[in-house]
Amino acid sequence: MIIRSKSPLRLGLAGGGTDVAPYSDLYGGAILNATISMYAFATIIPRSDDKIVLHSVDKKQRLEFESGSQLPVEGELILHKGIYNRVVKDFTKKPLAFDLITYVDAPPGSGLGTSSTLVVTILGAFAEWLNLPFGEYDLAHLAYGIEREDLNMSGGKQDQYAATFGGVNFMEFYKEDKVIVNPLRIKSKYLNELSHNLILYYTGTSRLSSKIIDSQQKSVNSKNERSIEAMHKLKEQAVMMKEALLRGEIDRIGEILDFGWQFKKQMAKGITSPMIDKIYKKATDLGASGGKISGAGGGGFMIFYCPGSTKFTVQEALQEFGGEIRRYEFTTNGLTTWSID
Repeated sequence: MIIRSKSPLRLGLAGGGTDVAPYSDLYGGAILNATISMYAFATIIPRSDDKIVLHSVDKKQRLEFESGSQLPVEGELILHKGIYNRVVKDFTKKPLAFDLITYVDAPPGSGLGTSSTLVVTILGAFAEWLNLPFGEYDLAHLAYGIEREDLNMSGGKQDQYAATFGGVNFMEFYKEDKVIVNPLRIKSKYLNELSHNLILYYTGTSRLSSKIIDSQQKSVNSKNERSIEAMHKLKEQAVMMKEALLRGEIDRIGEILDFGWQFKKQMAKGITSPMIDKIYKKATDLGASGGKISGAGGGGFMIFYCPGSTKFTVQEALQEFGGEIRRYEFTTNGLTTWSID
């Protein structure tokens, strides 16, 4: 028997950072994101020899253990171990034996929600194998709990819900872990135009998002007015983005992205850098009407909205910085699981 799952990575288009506590607990957060045709994959193959083998193909890491109720949460493949530990603790109540093979289409720290998407994907594979009774909200909430509570990893909530639900979503975040996912019915011609005009550019560098998120949380806890006001503006940006997409005002997307980028840089240290600023200026000088760093900031992927046919000029100019343009399409499906006997 082979059990497989996949979940899409996401582009955060507006509101990024307002899904992170304590801001979302105190003021309520709002984010607009869209899943794309880059994925995290997981395969589980049951074993009969009381062994657990964890293999991350993209990271080139492989670990082998004797089957047990808990794996040591240290060293490599911490996400894989933490998920297994929670599945045994809450559901099977007994050890399992299996191979778990994973692969992600983007590197860690690239700003597309890779870690959380991988957690959702692995959880989905276990749910398929063990017939666990998860609804979409249940699975996303459990994925969040494993990362943030069990493994003490800093971050927000949007990625788990984007990977689970898929599509274009306006998400609201409140205290006591309350999340509302509002799927947006956007006409295909508007999404096609957005996809055509929105460049996804990998800077070639990754970053540790937890440091930036820790700084952001510290700003809220210390009541840093500049940072909190910037987050309020980003929440406004999510509403602006939702209205523009639903009304088909696609060429407003660039200015809305730029509006958010100017405030995002004020949220915490490390979100931008001299190189990121240089790339942004080059793109906007040559026709992009706005853009942003994807995810927490500091590196990884950037997106730029290029109206008309300006994307070709912008793409060519960005080559001088040594990164690469990634092709993608928007997707409608979230977590998908299946098994083959």
